Amino acid sequence: MKFKADEIASVLQKEIETYQSQIDVRDVGRVLEVGDGIARVYGLSGVMALEMVEFPNGTIGLAFNLEENSVGVIILGDFLDISEGDEVKSTGELLSVPVGDAVLGRVLDPLGNPLDGKGPVVTSERRLVEVIAPGVAQRQPVREPMQTGIKAVDTMTPIGRGQRELIIGDRKTGKTAIAIDAIINQKDTGVKCFYIAIGQKDSTIAGVIEALRERGAMDYTTVIISGAATPAPLQYIAPYAGTAMAEYFMHKGEHALVVYDDLTRQAQAYRQLSLLMRRPPGREAYPGDVFYCHSRLLERSSKLSDAMGGGSITSLPIIETLEGEVSAYIPTNVISITDGQIYLQPDLFFAGQRPAMNVGISVSRVGGAAQIKAMRDVSGGLRLDLAAFRELEAFAQLGTDLDAATQGRLDRGYRMIELLKQGQYVPMDVWDQVLSMYAGTRGHLDKVDVKRVGEWEQGFHTFMRDQKSEVRQELVDVNDLAGKSDESKELIAHIEACIAEYQGQFDTKKV
Repeated sequence: MKFKADEIASVLQKEIETYQSQIDVRDVGRVLEVGDGIARVYGLSGVMALEMVEFPNGTIGLAFNLEENSVGVIILGDFLDISEGDEVKSTGELLSVPVGDAVLGRVLDPLGNPLDGKGPVVTSERRLVEVIAPGVAQRQPVREPMQTGIKAVDTMTPIGRGQRELIIGDRKTGKTAIAIDAIINQKDTGVKCFYIAIGQKDSTIAGVIEALRERGAMDYTTVIISGAATPAPLQYIAPYAGTAMAEYFMHKGEHALVVYDDLTRQAQAYRQLSLLMRRPPGREAYPGDVFYCHSRLLERSSKLSDAMGGGSITSLPIIETLEGEVSAYIPTNVISITDGQIYLQPDLFFAGQRPAMNVGISVSRVGGAAQIKAMRDVSGGLRLDLAAFRELEAFAQLGTDLDAATQGRLDRGYRMIELLKQGQYVPMDVWDQVLSMYAGTRGHLDKVDVKRVGEWEQGFHTFMRDQKSEVRQELVDVNDLAGKSDESKELIAHIEACIAEYQGQFDTKKV
């Protein structure tokens, strides 16, 4: 066989031109054991805490436990295709998710992969899932209202942009309904919404997405799903991933609303992972750092200072209690982190009061600072009045004779309770709420039959919009019902005249 020198020379020349003096250096390890969403890996001596590692089938894992002879890895995907002896590569990167306008209107998993069949999320920007929360100097006090459209919430436990308001109660008491109404009410406000479903049934999540889509809320909402059938590692990281997507908008100077539904399930997933990793169990078998698990998440919700752009993340974490036990471990932890709680009581729910908010236990630590002035003027003492009404109601059940003044307070309390009832998916405009509360607290409903309070309110709003739009606009412009300035006194006189006129029209209707 004869060699051709020019051919050999051309091959050598090509090899020299394409030669890259780069060595592929990777930190690799071997899987010692795998199962239940975790793997124990030998090697990976240079791996960082929470660094991403890659398995042969492309599944991503997170370095969770750094031990003396091995690394405990939580597997973010299907662990059934991973076998003992498989090679594991470290990536040198921390876990991140896609962010930006491209995620709005999408249904994603906690890693940012689409679940809605609309193709990949096309964005070049990513954010780390775990970041340090803004410091005290980077924040400002919560003063700007974040209207939920729910009368009971906006009047008695108002929420401000940058606040963390816990929704707590037993299962099936309407916790998710409050959060979904708050999302629907953000339409045309520019607030970006993120609904993070953790450990929920797929059928329940599908119902929520459909409700949002029907009301046009999916245009500005991202749904992150980590359902009941999802491995525990994905349920654990889902809230952090959703918050990272919301932080993109906060740092741009925009506003976001994040609903965590619910953090009880996330804590249970974290407990499962920690026990499998043989971390020492503490109270109720939760690991010692379960408080830090929630505090580092919820502290990322804030109102940034003007120097930082003034953006905000408002969060509505949901916690499920068992038999109303708010003193259990996880509920007390989250109550101590948040800026107030909305407590939903099963007895009230089954008695037909929706939302079933217990006004005695529910509180907002921001208070009137997160309300418009007119709302503050009409609902200032409402919470205390209703708490006193509940006590009076319990006393009246003893069958004692009541004097006229006490009976009058009872009658007004029944009408206020009726006035605060609200259907699902029908959030109310804040100015309509102000008018309703004004009529109720000033005694204009005292002579209306309790069963017709809802009908009266609905008709009154229609009357104000259609026949007295100039008075309604005056309320928006003046925004003061304290009655101290001339403008305020004039506005009150106009509203009183409108109510008197409407009362005449309402009384002539047939019952």
